[in-house]
Amino acid sequence: MAKEKVILAYSGGLDTSIIIPWLKENYDYEVIAVAANVGQGKELDGLEEKAIKTGASKLYIEDITEEFVTDFIYPAVQANAVYEGKYLLGTSLARAPIAKRLVEIAEKEGATAICHGCTGKGNDQVRFELAIKALAPHLKIIAPWRIWDIKSREEEIDYAVARGIPVPVTKEDNYSMDRNLWHLSHEGMDLEDPWNEPQYDKILKLMKRPEDAPDKPTYVEIEFKEGIPVKIDGKEYAPVALIEELNRLAAENGVGIADMVENRLVGMKSRGVYETPGGTLLYAAHKELEFITLDRDTMHYKELVASKFAELVYDGKWFTQLREALSAFISDTQKTVTGTVRMKLYKGNAMPAGTKSPYSLYDEDIATFAEDDVYDQKDSAGFINLFGLPLKVRAMMKKRNGEKLY
Repeated sequence: MAKEKVILAYSGGLDTSIIIPWLKENYDYEVIAVAANVGQGKELDGLEEKAIKTGASKLYIEDITEEFVTDFIYPAVQANAVYEGKYLLGTSLARAPIAKRLVEIAEKEGATAICHGCTGKGNDQVRFELAIKALAPHLKIIAPWRIWDIKSREEEIDYAVARGIPVPVTKEDNYSMDRNLWHLSHEGMDLEDPWNEPQYDKILKLMKRPEDAPDKPTYVEIEFKEGIPVKIDGKEYAPVALIEELNRLAAENGVGIADMVENRLVGMKSRGVYETPGGTLLYAAHKELEFITLDRDTMHYKELVASKFAELVYDGKWFTQLREALSAFISDTQKTVTGTVRMKLYKGNAMPAGTKSPYSLYDEDIATFAEDDVYDQKDSAGFINLFGLPLKVRAMMKKRNGEKLY
């Protein structure tokens, strides 16, 4: 009788490197590894040989980078979705398309289970499992960190060494990192004490420190069509190439470092350093374009939606009715978010240096401080009288009842 199959979300990092032999030792499964390419670059090199050597029957390397950009990153940009004011959702956004592809391969292979290497303390276990439940509720989920006796990354390294499995970290250099096209995250080691300043010269992989950036500013123009970036400095780019070019420009100028203590979904606070160069630049430019193309009510309400959208993504609730409904609202607001934004990059800063749009709601004739024939300033008196009437009525009531007004 053929063995049941388990699909392993495989990166070749410390966790998944030891999960293959652990699954072989503890379950009578055929292990099929799946590595999703979401722009992590050279991290995928040599994975097939490593996966097979450690016990997998096969390895799928699936390039879903363009889907990651168009179906997940761009909607987040349109939403201006930022978690707790700093985090541009780099890991969170990537988990949904990865989980989707795991389910697709599980269906193709006739697998009965999906296994992931997420820890029981983290958010990713929730993100993967909610996506699997939404897309394939019949599949069993195996989470070794909630089962095995290993208690730390140091013990994981010992486990790997005992079985001759090469791992990409040592006990001396043991940061937990997650990389994709959108960002690179760093957690653990000295970062676990929020009083410690990050050793940027040691941990930064994508970008320069702001103090090492050029002494001359770089100007870049980003053109949007309905909230989606399409051109850089007048040149049209495909989605993945566009993010890569923005990463290059922002990274060279030290733009995109976020050091934050965040509230994890599982109830604890954690400290991480995120490198999101292109994303930081893109968010800033998109926001500037919305300032001149969205009316006040829409913009203010959209800010509320952005916060909820970010929370849903962070919590792993991409495949939910509410996220889909919010996306529909956001998509409608982007119909006029078309135009060009010029940004000035200088030593860690991304500053607006000009915005234009055929749908601009900014009217110089109305806004001017010079003499004009459009705006009658006398009209404001009646507006203020009506706008302030509730305050006046309340003050009159308090005075009638002998209450102090101030």
